[in-house]
Amino acid sequence: MIHVDRDTFERLVADALAGIPRRFRDAIRNVAITVEDEPSRALLAEMGIRPPGSLLGLYQGTPLPSRSWDYGNMLPDRILLFQGPHERESDDQDDLVAAIGETLIHEIGHYFGLSEEEIEEIEERYWRGEAE
Repeated sequence: MIHVDRDTFERLVADALAGIPRRFRDAIRNVAITVEDEPSRALLAEMGIRPPGSLLGLYQGTPLPSRSWDYGNMLPDRILLFQGPHERESDDQDDLVAAIGETLIHEIGHYFGLSEEEIEEIEERYWRGEAE
């Protein structure tokens, strides 16, 4: 377990974002990445996650393939990153950046409307250092 202050965590989020596949970074539009301490009990209950399970991140928005021709003038989609669960699952700062990166890939995958299998394949390549 590692603990960092919020400013450091947000800097590590930027570092992790720079390390995800370029095709993701270059194609995301109108998405806000927000850091929160912990997921709320209500959110965990809504998602059916029971302790000791944890939620590292969450995509909130309309995936690109689900948008109709008249989609526009909307608030940004959001990717929530939860600092506490990331810290508890990381041994050091490098591990923390890698975990944040994997969570970003997963949640951005939802933005693109990718299946869980497609997202897992991209995550595997990320862990092998094959980010495009």
